[in-house]
Amino acid sequence: MKTNFRGKNLISLEKWTKQEIEAVLSASYDLKKRYAGRQITEYLKHRTLFMMFFEQSTRTRNSMEAAMTQLGGHAHDLTPDKMQLSHGESPKDTAKVLSRMGEGIAIRNCFYGIGNDYLNEIAGHADVPVISMQDDLYHPLQAIADLMTIAEHYGKNLRGLKVAVTWAYATGHAKPLSVPQSQMLLFPRFGIDVTVAHPVEFPLQKDIIEKAKKNAAEAEADLTFVNDMDEGMRGADIVIPKNWGGFGSFENYEDSEQQKRRMKEQLEKHKDWICNKKRFDLAKNDAKVMHALPADRGKEVTDEVLDSERSIIYDEAENRLHTAKAILALLMGGD
Repeated sequence: MKTNFRGKNLISLEKWTKQEIEAVLSASYDLKKRYAGRQITEYLKHRTLFMMFFEQSTRTRNSMEAAMTQLGGHAHDLTPDKMQLSHGESPKDTAKVLSRMGEGIAIRNCFYGIGNDYLNEIAGHADVPVISMQDDLYHPLQAIADLMTIAEHYGKNLRGLKVAVTWAYATGHAKPLSVPQSQMLLFPRFGIDVTVAHPVEFPLQKDIIEKAKKNAAEAEADLTFVNDMDEGMRGADIVIPKNWGGFGSFENYEDSEQQKRRMKEQLEKHKDWICNKKRFDLAKNDAKVMHALPADRGKEVTDEVLDSERSIIYDEAENRLHTAKAILALLMGGD
């Protein structure tokens, strides 16, 4: 499989060919096997990744930092208060300076209407690969780990597999659209039929939906949208219950108190959108449940489902490490 990754950005998998994604998966399987055998894989020895977090995380930060350590390099954990970002340093200056000090820049910025634009501005000035650790539109690192997990449990030929990506109630915060949007963009490219279920007030972004429909049509896969959780989960092989905010319901999201209040009011109307055993039983008898974590237990999904034998959430979380290693090694010039 001939591919050229060195210096390539990963802001969205939309700009990556299916062949390139398959190469990442192949490298991920190999690195996972080597990790299990405790083999040394120092493909990025003495190389540096700058990780900029506008919001903190568990899986993303630790999978990326552990990945760099296991590849023989080092990851800097940066937040705005540790940089001159808090004093207004421009994306151009940040990109140029970090490009001269290391071999990669990874950024997590999920502020709606801001994050993806910021990543693209950094990428426009950087001389090293820029990797999205999640923004307001996309979470490529989660999507590729999800795809790897599905393939491990169902085989590499995924055509006809049905995945239900369903909105679920949560109270923690208005979560980004990036995880479900990345899943519905990527999965159909591998022949997976995806049903997205959500209340009318919690749609995904219109232009992303159009891209996903195009991907599904080209791959001859089904992409369906319903406004009923039961309908979405019925007959599914895999169920992914996940809360996301109502950002897509506004023509122009302004992050105003009025819009936040409206989202909260709409949220409270749908407390019954929970993945419990009764609902999960609508899926196939051997269906699996996945979740990007952290899960709002007892609201998005019950403990009974999440901790059942059919839950593969920890396989999914572990694969964040192996896919991160593959991506970093390929983009940052590993052999």
